[in-house]
Amino acid sequence: MDSRASPVPTHCATAAEFRRLGLDPDDAEGLFRRAAASRLPDALLGDIVSRLPVKDAARTAALSRRWRGVWRSAPLVLVDADLFPATSSVSSVLATHPGPISCAHLTSSYTVEFHDLLPCWLQLLADKGIRDLVLVNRRWPLDSALPATFLGMATLTCLYLGLWKFPSTVGLPRKTCFPNLRELELCNVIMGSRDLDFILDRSPVLEMLSIHGNLVKFRLRLVSQSIRKVALTGSFVEEIFVVDAPCLDLLIHSEVWILGGSCSKIKIGHAPRLNYLGLLHPRNHVLEFSNTIIKARTRVSPSTMVPSVTFLAMHVRFGVRNDLKMMPSFLRCFPNVEDLHIWVKPPDTSFGIHLHHHHSMKTDRSAGKLNLKFWHESGTIECIQSHIKRLHFHDFRGGQSELAFLKFFFESALVLEEAVIHLDAGFTSLEEIDSKLEILGSMKRASKASLVVATGCSGPQGGYTRSFKRGSDFSVRDPFAHYSDAPVCTCKTPLEICILCLKIPSSSGSAIMIS
Repeated sequence: MDSRASPVPTHCATAAEFRRLGLDPDDAEGLFRRAAASRLPDALLGDIVSRLPVKDAARTAALSRRWRGVWRSAPLVLVDADLFPATSSVSSVLATHPGPISCAHLTSSYTVEFHDLLPCWLQLLADKGIRDLVLVNRRWPLDSALPATFLGMATLTCLYLGLWKFPSTVGLPRKTCFPNLRELELCNVIMGSRDLDFILDRSPVLEMLSIHGNLVKFRLRLVSQSIRKVALTGSFVEEIFVVDAPCLDLLIHSEVWILGGSCSKIKIGHAPRLNYLGLLHPRNHVLEFSNTIIKARTRVSPSTMVPSVTFLAMHVRFGVRNDLKMMPSFLRCFPNVEDLHIWVKPPDTSFGIHLHHHHSMKTDRSAGKLNLKFWHESGTIECIQSHIKRLHFHDFRGGQSELAFLKFFFESALVLEEAVIHLDAGFTSLEEIDSKLEILGSMKRASKASLVVATGCSGPQGGYTRSFKRGSDFSVRDPFAHYSDAPVCTCKTPLEICILCLKIPSSSGSAIMIS
C-alpha cells in the first residue's frame, strides 16, 4: 500500500498518544500495519486513514467490519495528485465522503473538463466544511476567473490560490465573509485593491497574509485587529499603509515591481508590535510616518520613529550617492534595531523590476566622495551606537563606500556582539580576498565583537520564488536570515577574524579550505 506524509499535521495530542503506544506518528505505513493487526482506538484509526492517499484510504473499508466506516467518519484529506490522471475521480470522492473535509489540495488538473468541474467541487467543499484549501490553476488560460463559489466557504482556516483571476466582489452581500480564515496566500493572482480590501475586511481573525507575483498595481491598506504577518514579494505595490494593526509583528516587501521612476510608499500608522521590517530600498521605497515623508537629512522626531522594530533589512547600492544619503535617515527611524541585515547591490541594479527603464540617471550618480567623512558628518545614529548587536553584511565586494560604512559602523557600535560579512560570489582569488580581509581586520571596533567572514553568494538561490517561500516561513527567529544561504558560525575562536569555511575553487575544480 502506498503512503505519504499528510498535508495536515497530526494534532499534538494524537501524536502524543501514538508515542505512548510506541508508534512513530510520522510513519503512516507503519501505523497502518500496526492498526490492521491490533485494536487501536477509533480516533487513532481515523488519523491513520487520513494520512493515506485517498484511493487507499477509501479501500480500507474492505479490510474488515471494524474498518468499514472509518474512512467515512474521519475528516477527509484530498490531494488530487493521488488520483492523477483520473481527475474526474475528485467528483466521486467529494460526493461519496459525507465530510467534514479537513484539507483539499487541487493542484494537478490539466484536463479540459477541470474548469467545468471546479464550480461543483467548490460547492461540495463549501457544503462539507472545508478548512484548508490549496487551489492552483494548471490549465491555460492561467488568468481564468476563479468561480465565485469559493466566496461562500465560511469554514476556511487556510487558503492558498495560485494562477487565478480573482472574481469580482462588486455587489456581493455584506454577509459574505471568512469568519475562520487565519492564513491567506496568493501567488500570481490577478486582483485589485478593491478585491483585496474585501477579503481583509471580511476576515476578522486573519493572522498571516502572503502575496507573490501580483502584477496588477494595487494598494494594501491594513486595518485589522488580528493580522500578525504580512509578506509581499515580486508584486506591483503602489502603497502599503498600515492604518491600525495592533498585532502586526512582521512586514516584508521584497523584489519590488515599479513603473519607471516611481517608488512604493510604506506608511506606518498604528503598529505598536511591529518587530520585523524589510527589505527597505532607498531607491524603490518611500517611508512616511505621521504625514512626514523621510528624505535625506530629515530631522527625526518621536513621531517619525518606529521604536518597536528590532529586526531591519535593507538593500543598498553603495556605489550610488542618493542611496547612501538616505541610509542615515532610514536608520534613524528605527532607533531600537538589534539585528541589521544589509544586502549590497551593484550601482546598475534597482533591486526591483522596472517595467520601463527610463528613470533619470541623475538619481543614480556615483557615490563619489561619500566616504568616511560623510558618515562622520551625518552624526550619531542611535541604533548603531546603542542597540545593534548583530550585523549581517551580505554580498560584500570590498568597494570604498562599503569599507567606509563598515569602518564608521565598527567605530560607533558600542554593543555589537557579532558581525557576519558574507563575501560576494565574484571573488576569484585568494590574493583578492586576503587584501579585503586585511582591511576589515585592521578596523578599530568600539566593542569586542568578533568579525566573522562567510563565503559565497548570500542571495536566495533560485530567484525570488525561493526567496518568497523562505521569507514566508514565520516560525523562525530571524526570517531575514532565510534570504541567505551562508553557513552559521559556531566557532568560539578568540581570533580577531574567524574565517568560516572559506572555499575558493582551484584550477582542478576542488576547494581550498582555510581555517
